[in-house]
Amino acid sequence: MLKKIDHIGIAVKDIEETAKFYRDLLGMKFLGVEEVADQKVKVAFFEIGETHIELVCPTSPESAVAKHLEKKGEGIHHICYATDDIEAELARLKEQGARLVDEKPRLGAHGAKIAFIHPKSSKGVLTELSQKS
Repeated sequence: MLKKIDHIGIAVKDIEETAKFYRDLLGMKFLGVEEVADQKVKVAFFEIGETHIELVCPTSPESAVAKHLEKKGEGIHHICYATDDIEAELARLKEQGARLVDEKPRLGAHGAKIAFIHPKSSKGVLTELSQKS
């Protein structure tokens, strides 16, 4: 079962410059930067209530985020929902006919298990599931 919106991912070209907007202008609490080598990205997290904003910046031109930036430019990349049982959610979604990018969870930022649902199943919105470790 999905519990809440965990974060909104925003694809950016310059993580440090964009971070100034969220931290300095909007006054969000900056939680830090982390590199996720498997996904070839660097991420910065900001806290706003129970939800987070995740800036996602490619570290390689071969990353999916780099390709997204080439096609669509900077902006919202994905919405992530928190769950306590990502494997059960993936099985349920697959059974219901959803097209999955990840049929099994992989490791994401902060050691969370993550998986993506293809945007063709959600009218163009890349959807992420996340289970905190």
